[in-house]
Amino acid sequence: MNSAHSDSGDARLLELLRRHGSMTVSQVAQATAVTPTAVRQRLARLMSRGLVERHVQRPQPASPDATGGAEGSAVRGGRGRPSHRYVLTELARRQAGSNFADLAMVLWREIRSVKEPEVRRGLLQRIAEGLASLYRGEIHGVTLSARMQALRELFARRRVPLEVEPAGGAPVLKVVDCPYPELAEADRGICAVERMLFAELLESPLRLSQCRLEGHDCCQFEVN
Repeated sequence: MNSAHSDSGDARLLELLRRHGSMTVSQVAQATAVTPTAVRQRLARLMSRGLVERHVQRPQPASPDATGGAEGSAVRGGRGRPSHRYVLTELARRQAGSNFADLAMVLWREIRSVKEPEVRRGLLQRIAEGLASLYRGEIHGVTLSARMQALRELFARRRVPLEVEPAGGAPVLKVVDCPYPELAEADRGICAVERMLFAELLESPLRLSQCRLEGHDCCQFEVN
């Protein structure tokens, strides 16, 4: 399937779920004029990206009056085939807005306008901790390397490529493409927030050993 066609089809499906709340495969197929098989493939892809989840809806038992008494209810009620309904995940809902970049720029300027250095640093730390609280449940692993791999997978689902490379001692985390390009170009303070965020999630102090804004191919974080 053509990648551009696939992306546009995925976006249309997500918009349908956003409008209707939940839908079955047949409802999506009818609304999009594609086959149920194609819908299932698309839903499977979106579920693998953490954007859609499937709920099982079991048939409700019929009332005794509707089935000829309690015996009829025991025979007929609740024995139909369960149906699957698909809904957006919280991740998909958070990605719905298109003006977040503008809002982030304005908020960032306001934070950087705080004149007291200690107050400003405290705000940046709280931002990093707030972001970490959103992601912490998805970071697993006992070793630093395992946690870095979990972090890489987390950001891959958000289409932010990270790489984990072995080094002489601890592994090195490389940010191939900046998650906050506009903010970084306006103010390098966002790099500090990114370092604080990664340190919180990896439970290890980090330093920014190289930065794209200094002409390097990517940003690189090493254990401090």
